[in-house]
Amino acid sequence: MDPDSGRAYFDHEALHKTTKTVTRNLNRIIDINSYPISGAQTSNQRHRPIGLGVSGLADAFIRLGLPFTCDKAKELNEAIFETIYHAALEASIELAEEEGHYETFIGSPASKGEFQFDMWGIRADTLPSKRIKNGEAFLGKYPEAYQAEGYDWEKLRESMVKNGMRNSLLLAPMPTASTSQILGVNECFEPFSSNLYVRRVKAGEFIMANPHLLQDLTDRGLWTPEVRNQLMRDGGSVANIDAVPSRLKEIYKTVWEIKMKSIIDMASDRGKFIDQSQSLNLFIADPTTDKLTAMHFYAWKKGLKVRKCKMLDIAQCILTIENADSCALSSYPSPLLQLTH
Repeated sequence: MDPDSGRAYFDHEALHKTTKTVTRNLNRIIDINSYPISGAQTSNQRHRPIGLGVSGLADAFIRLGLPFTCDKAKELNEAIFETIYHAALEASIELAEEEGHYETFIGSPASKGEFQFDMWGIRADTLPSKRIKNGEAFLGKYPEAYQAEGYDWEKLRESMVKNGMRNSLLLAPMPTASTSQILGVNECFEPFSSNLYVRRVKAGEFIMANPHLLQDLTDRGLWTPEVRNQLMRDGGSVANIDAVPSRLKEIYKTVWEIKMKSIIDMASDRGKFIDQSQSLNLFIADPTTDKLTAMHFYAWKKGLKVRKCKMLDIAQCILTIENADSCALSSYPSPLLQLTH
């Protein structure tokens, strides 16, 4: 919260600093970890990959008053992952200067000065942080050194070619169900699947309510027995609750009420900053072969690689999409449609 204006903003400065700290911590784990087989140890110490991810993207949007798929949320989604990628690269390059680059760095795209977004055909001067100087962006507060012109990608490129990187791979956002539960936020970069639901984890079953919705309704005097009962009857959706203002209905749409095309677009937008892989769930209330096929091909055209479709029950289906180079299948009851690559 800005103390002068009283307006909420996203703190890229704090995210950048935290990402650099986590990058150094994960790099250290490679050296002190216990490996079950020698092959894993050899591979890890040669290539030194790490996997940074996120939790609570939906929570961040809600706290800023943004519906999940509005234009400002889409722009902020892209900007957040630019910040994470820049900070992780900066930390890995600094580590390489201190300890040397990873063993197989020479010959890699990074050794030739290529960032992940370069391989997507994206120019650095079109990235979110560069829109600051034109006043075109709703992005929040950047680190002081980058507030005027955005991240200096060319300077970072020169440093990367000169010093190398300590880690071959940096970002790998994946589902974070258990850790998100512990932290009290929604999983990874997904919308809320419901505003009132039962969470089943290894530790047991827990009845959960969206804490942000609960606060907003309480502040407005709307958290009444009638609203609670209808929320339960409607499976955690506020769409048909007359007492809830239309603005809150937009902000608290569940994933079943959001167009999956927008979710795929947001995955593609952040994909240019993800050098390892991301795993994304798409939710379909009434799956058909035509819908699933269309979603597969749209995701593929957007640069994402399709993995599989899992049937949860008669009426609900989750489609899992990656932009990874590898694809491991897990067992799951009766897949309706499954594609691998």
